[in-house]
Order: sequence, then structure tokens, then C-alpha cells
Amino acid sequence: MAPQTETGGTGLGHRSVTMTRTHKGTYLVTNARGGVMSVGGGGESADFTPVELFLTAMAACSATDVDFITSRIAEPVQFDVTSEGEKVRDGAENHLTDIEVTFRVRFPEGEAGDRARGRLPRAIEQTRDRLCTVSRTVQRGAPIDMHEA
Repeated sequence: MAPQTETGGTGLGHRSVTMTRTHKGTYLVTNARGGVMSVGGGGESADFTPVELFLTAMAACSATDVDFITSRIAEPVQFDVTSEGEKVRDGAENHLTDIEVTFRVRFPEGEAGDRARGRLPRAIEQTRDRLCTVSRTVQRGAPIDMHEA
């Protein structure tokens, strides 16, 4: 893939991260804005595993959409999102099944809170069906090219 300008944020354009091995099964991931996090592949440390990062990406992407839509109406008093799935092996391949993203969002009493509560189901539907890049990519299925540089 030819080098492209990184856009970051929620706009359209190229995205990338770079991983550097720190020791067996552990990597530092850096984004184009300089953010850094440690990732552990084996699950022996507190570092997030790749599958946990995948679930996090779906939850965070969807949560951002829902938050931006509903908090324009009323500031939530609770906003928790759980993303989960079952890791299985069918034949020789590993993948997740039964993926669920669950929102626990509460708004204050009053007219604005009532309007935000009424808007919540549609906001969740919009992120699932149109807005969340991560879950939409999974639902559509995207080819992945892996190669040596």
C-alpha cells in the first residue's frame, strides 16, 4: 500500500498503527498521533490481548457514535458499554461468535433526559447499521492482505 496522509479522529482517510516487539508476545503499539499502549498476545499479563482490543474497538466505536448523538440532548448520568463474544475453533480456524455490544446508558429525569432516552434505541441502531466503522467492517467482511515488507 502506498504511503498516505494520516487523518486521525473520526474523519475519513487512512489509518495505521505500528507495533514493535518488546519481548516474546508483548508489543508496543503507536498511533500516528503518538499514543502508545502495550499489547500482550498471551493473556499472561494485564495487557490487553488482540481479541480484547478487537472487542474494545467495537465498543469504543459504537459508544462514540451513541454518545455524540444522545449527549447533544442530555448529559448521561451513566454510560457503560460491554462488548463480548465467544472465541471458538471451527476446524482449523479461530474466530469469534455470538458477538454482542450492550449499552447501559441512563439519563437524568426531566424533559431533556426523556428525549435522550427516546433517542437511544435509534442511536444504537444507527451505529450498528451505518456509523461504526469497526462493526460495519466486520459485518461486511473485508479482505485482509498480509505480506512481508
